[in-house]
Amino acid sequence: MALLAQRIQTFYQWVLDNGDKRTDSWLLVYSPVPIIGIFILYLLSIWAGPKIMKNREPVNLKGVLIGYNFAMVGLSAYMFHEFLVTAWLANYSLLCQPVDYSNSALGMRMAKVCWWFFFSKVIELSDTFFFILRKKNSQLTFLHVYHHGTMIFNWWAGVKYVAGGQSFFIGVINTFVHVIMYLYYGLAALGPHMQRFLWWKRYLTSLQLIQFFILTIHTGYNYFAECDFPDSMNAVVLAYSISLIFLFSNFYYQNYLGKKSKKT
Repeated sequence: MALLAQRIQTFYQWVLDNGDKRTDSWLLVYSPVPIIGIFILYLLSIWAGPKIMKNREPVNLKGVLIGYNFAMVGLSAYMFHEFLVTAWLANYSLLCQPVDYSNSALGMRMAKVCWWFFFSKVIELSDTFFFILRKKNSQLTFLHVYHHGTMIFNWWAGVKYVAGGQSFFIGVINTFVHVIMYLYYGLAALGPHMQRFLWWKRYLTSLQLIQFFILTIHTGYNYFAECDFPDSMNAVVLAYSISLIFLFSNFYYQNYLGKKSKKT
């Protein structure tokens, strides 16, 4: 037991000491403990929230949802712009781009938008809390919890160790998708009268799937090619993208193809 505790302590110290020194002082970055705490609170909320709300009326969050979703559209658009423009100005390669660990203006600009992308994943945990407060418990699927709960760890590691480089491509693709996704949710929050304009929900799921296929191909190439970017990070992203392809494909089948077959 003492040996195990010593190994854990040694590993924890390694985690602290081997990060990107530029980002160590930024909010939630230096140690994994705060993000682990947030994750535990997130799981506890999913367990306790529906029980607390069981005998209560759903909370009317119309104004909050409108403000939140359109704010997320704005934040996603800002991050998309920063990822794209910074990569363009720094002459990033799509096929192999090492991390610029310097304190140059463009290096720091990329690191900062990586942090914002990570922090946006923390903010997006609010999606789950809104479902609980509105008693939309059917939305608390494994896919939803898995995706939201793991993204905060993936991008904590991204900001801690690889704030830039190949990571930028994930940011560009995902923020573009999220501009469209939160626009959809924002319009839906305006009320039932908007439903006739929201026929494209199915295509939003298709866009999310395309995103994961693109990231799988991109990361797979980078993993097997000679490139000065950590293979461990590429391996994690590759495995994660494949897992999301399976989960989102199942979601698409159950909600669109499966329902269509039953009607037929």
